[in-house]
Parts: sequence; structure tokens; C-alpha cells
Amino acid sequence: MDAPHIILIHADQHRYDCVGVNGHKLVQTPNLDRLANEGVNFSHAFTPTPICSPARASLMTSQWPSQHGCLSITHTEIYKPGNGDLPKFSHSLKEAGYQLGYVAKYHQEFEGTPLDFGFDEFHPESEYGPWRKAQGLPPRPHKNKWFGELDPDATANQTRLGWGATCMMDMMDRFSQTDKPMFLRWDPTEPHLPNIVPEPYFSMYDSKDIEPWPSYEDTLAGKPYIQSQQRRTWEVDQWNWPDDWAPMVSRYLGDISLLDAQVGRLLDKLDELGMADNTLIIYTADHGDLCGGHGMIDKHFVMYDDVMRIPMMMRWPEKFKHASTCEAFVSHELDIAATICDAAGCAIPQTFEGRSLLPVVGGDDPNPPQEVFGMWHGGQFGSYCQRMVRTRQWKYIWNPTAEDELYNIDTDPGELLNVACDEANASVLKDLRGRLVQWMDDIDDQLLNPWTQRQLERGLTY
Repeated sequence: MDAPHIILIHADQHRYDCVGVNGHKLVQTPNLDRLANEGVNFSHAFTPTPICSPARASLMTSQWPSQHGCLSITHTEIYKPGNGDLPKFSHSLKEAGYQLGYVAKYHQEFEGTPLDFGFDEFHPESEYGPWRKAQGLPPRPHKNKWFGELDPDATANQTRLGWGATCMMDMMDRFSQTDKPMFLRWDPTEPHLPNIVPEPYFSMYDSKDIEPWPSYEDTLAGKPYIQSQQRRTWEVDQWNWPDDWAPMVSRYLGDISLLDAQVGRLLDKLDELGMADNTLIIYTADHGDLCGGHGMIDKHFVMYDDVMRIPMMMRWPEKFKHASTCEAFVSHELDIAATICDAAGCAIPQTFEGRSLLPVVGGDDPNPPQEVFGMWHGGQFGSYCQRMVRTRQWKYIWNPTAEDELYNIDTDPGELLNVACDEANASVLKDLRGRLVQWMDDIDDQLLNPWTQRQLERGLTY
């Protein structure tokens, strides 16, 4: 088999539960459902960190944020770009003869642009404004700064998402004229708030039909103070579901359906070019979005599944002959980099922490992971360290300067009840703390030191 073409669609802030095939009752995502139903749907894919730039640096380097050095986004006190000298999957693809294209969001995860890391073309989202003007349209509206609104002038294909898909299809046309395999990456900002969507997507979901998330009715009792502070910081502490959250979620879902329609354009283009069979296409996101979960917005100072668990599906007809659901735990940003190298026939750099998912998908991994880890360092509201270990039943979050959090996912999927102080869970807590210490030691996490290790091992954490 010739080297495959590879397309990575890497969205921003897409919740796992906001895909039709993942069980949402309303959202229409026929093209993402198609990818899942014709390939592999990952049911337990998690971000290494729920914030843009660090997660994206992890995708490029297959390293944890504490290793590559990009801990937060720009305009924060702890931001710095990641170590640009680390091996990146794009370098490996370039050396293997791939032609590489990149469209849309690049979030300063490293100094420079994708052109400095092996890509032949880069079309940043700053190109959208002039492109939109050339379509005879006024500027994209931005009156309701964070909470979204109608774009009354653009058609679906004239939106920023439509522009991104058009750029991708243009490159597909041009790159397919050569004898080199292609790697194309599309990083739409959507469905990150604010959700500025045209009709019919703006009105696609009646807010009256949208039920609260399982995590919505959270009193935050027994949880770190910083969570209730986040409600006040965003000025959403007095919001209610029908009047405030549901209309915002309706726009969020509309943006997801608009994104799905643009994914459909790419799938149609692959079929038109006769490239679908030997193309590995991956859809995922950097992290999720609270979007009213736990009465909060965006993604700060928490490690709930609302922000940690993300959709991920892969389709490669020549390789994946039968549709399947993969229930192995996946640290998706780290594992995608290794998977791309493996699929392309490249050696996986020794610095990569992730593993190729091809053996996992093929059933050749005798011990697929049954746990996943995560970390958080801070954002625009300040620095705040957290570490997480998540198994199928339990989630433990270590807050070095606040209360521990322990959730029984089986009985409390919304993560409403913090049971870290329940003596009945003492053995579970000890086991999870031990796993966390071992992982932090394995990755040389500098947050693990004689004081914090003692804190964890002796249970001096609440």
C-alpha cells in the first residue's frame, strides 16, 4: 500500500457529548457520525490539558505541557512558547516526502508559524476578513463579545468555517496533482465561543428543547473555592437555564452542525478526487467546553469531563475494514502524533510520550490503557496547578493548594458529588494517589518534589 494521505481536523472546544453518534438527543452531525460509522469511534479520548496552546503543543511534540514548556495561552503570566527544538510529527512527515498544508488557528504554541515546522502552506484565520470582504460582505459581527449572535449576512459557505473548508479543498485539488502524499491540517476556532452563526444554523435548535447537562445542577459544595469564583468572574453566577444558558447552548450546537456540514464538503471532495480509500482522516478537538456545565463557562480551573473528554474518530477504509468503537483510554493529543507517524511509515521520535493507536484499533495491543492522566497550570485568571488520573469508574483530581476531588463516574457521571472525604473511599483514594505519583515521576513532572510527594503519599491533601 502506498503511503496514505492524512487529513487532521482539529476543532476547538468541542464537547464529547455534542456529537450525534455519541448520544446527544438533538445535535445533527451526519458527517461526523459517518466518520465514526465508517471507521473507529473513540469513546474515552481525553485532552492532556484543557487549554488551547499547551494542548496544541502536545499535539505537535507528543509531550506533556510540563515537558514541552508551553503551560498557558498568550497574555497570561505563565505563558511562554514551547521548546521549538523538540521533534515534531510534521518534521517526520516532511522528511518522509509528504507535502504539508495548514489552515486556520495557530495559537503561538511555539515561536514562529507552521511554516517553520515543515509545512509548505499556511493559511491563518487572519486571511478570512479580506476573503469575506471580497465576497461583498460586511465584517463578521462581534457585538455580543463572548456569548454569540447571528451572522445575518453570510451563507454557510461564506462563514469562517466555510472559508476554512474552501482552503482545504483548494489544497486538496492542487496537492493531488503531484505524486507525493499529502498531510492537511484544519484547525477551525469553532465551536469555541462566541458562536457567531448564520441561518439556518442559528435557529436550528430551539432553546426550549435543550435539556441541562448532567453536570448543571452543581452546588459546588465541598469543592475548591476557585470554582464558585469563576462563576462570579464571568458574571454568570445568577444565570438560569431557560433564559441564559439554553440560548447560548443552542448557538453552540448550531456552530457544531455548521462545522459538520463543512466536514461533509471535505468528505465529498475526497470522493470526487478518488482519494478516500487511502486517506486517514482524523477528527478531534483540543478540549471541551463547560457551556453551562457546573454553572460555568469556558474551561478554567476544573478537570471535569465537560472539558477533558473530547470526540475523536478515525476513518481509513484501506486499513480499517470494519466500523468499531474503541473503548481504550486515549491521551489524544500525545497519541495522535505517534499514530500519524506510524500511519505514514515514519519512525516515532524517542521523545514522544504517546503511542500509536493503530495496534489498539487493530486489536494487537494486549494491554490497552485503562487510565488517563491530565494537568492544568493556569490561564488568563491566574496560575493554579492541578493533576488528574481518570479510570473507567473513578476520577481523582489533586489540587495542591485546595481540596482534593474524587468522583465516582459510575454513580455520578455529572461529577456533582465530591467524595474525597468519604472514609469508604480511602483505599480508592490511596490507589489513585499512588498512580498519580508514579506517572508524575515517570514524566519528570517538576510539581512532584519531596514535599508534594509526601503530601500525596500520606494523604495530607484536604
